[in-house]
Amino acid sequence: MKFRTEINIEESLLKIEHKHKIITIGSCFAENIGAKFGDYRFNILDNPFGVLYNPVSIYNAVKIISDNKIFTEDELIFEQGEWHSFYHHSDFSHHDLNTCLSKINSKMVETRKFISDADEIVITFGTAFVYKYLESGEVVSNCHKIPANKFERYRIGMYEVREFILSTVELLKELKPDIKIILTLSPVRHTKDGFVENQISKSILLLAIQEIVDENDSVFYFPSYEIMLDDLRDYRFYAEDLVHPNKIAIDYIWEKFVETYCTEDCINLMKEIEKISKAEKHIVRNISSEKHQQFLKNQLNLIQRLENENPYLNLNEDKAYFQKNIKNM
Repeated sequence: MKFRTEINIEESLLKIEHKHKIITIGSCFAENIGAKFGDYRFNILDNPFGVLYNPVSIYNAVKIISDNKIFTEDELIFEQGEWHSFYHHSDFSHHDLNTCLSKINSKMVETRKFISDADEIVITFGTAFVYKYLESGEVVSNCHKIPANKFERYRIGMYEVREFILSTVELLKELKPDIKIILTLSPVRHTKDGFVENQISKSILLLAIQEIVDENDSVFYFPSYEIMLDDLRDYRFYAEDLVHPNKIAIDYIWEKFVETYCTEDCINLMKEIEKISKAEKHIVRNISSEKHQQFLKNQLNLIQRLENENPYLNLNEDKAYFQKNIKNM
């Protein structure tokens, strides 16, 4: 008997390896995927603007990168004792103006340089609802807890969504002509929009994405939203808020992603890296014992072998972790 409707995804023609440079951008699920890439030591730039939800904000972010934009004081807003950018998450906000600008602009320089060599970008859309700041008329990426009466909230239609996503794809292809783009829907339901409204919003996004995928050989779709709603159709896979996927769900969706896009050699290397990660979490009572010292040396030998076999692999932080506890080193 079958007790769940497992989604079987066809293996993709797009293949990801550790030597690739990868960017994630979009909703909090983009950060979940970015963190997984980081856990397995991929060369990853994770959400350089912070969390972004809608196609307009994601387009604006890519346009800023494309334009080599440098932010100035005039483009920030001071509210509740902090400086903010409407194009960035509050992680970039700061009570000191120069610190805020430095955080934003240094990340922009890093992103522009990274994307010129990037192989893949994973973009996760969360909603078709946007917030327009009434004073300037701009669609913002984050309201920064500014009073709601200063914004107009509305849902953009299918045609606009399609145009913003398509323009995002075109800008990325201008920046890096051979870049591969993976589009996905966030598995997080935006319940604050309302359950019906959330489904309409997700449906608009999905229709627009599918049209663009069908028309572009370098654009792919990964069904994270469908996996969450149909395969993991049980609240034991949700966090306490009953909206966000929990660790089990994130791990499962990641496994599906790996099966879809990663080469066999890449998967085998991930298994070796996982051994190192687990070793770093190993709890020991006596770090000076002969047994533990040999354990540390074994990890360093494994790291050395992996670096020799995969010269593009950066395991410097792992190496430093084990080296600091070896006696006489």
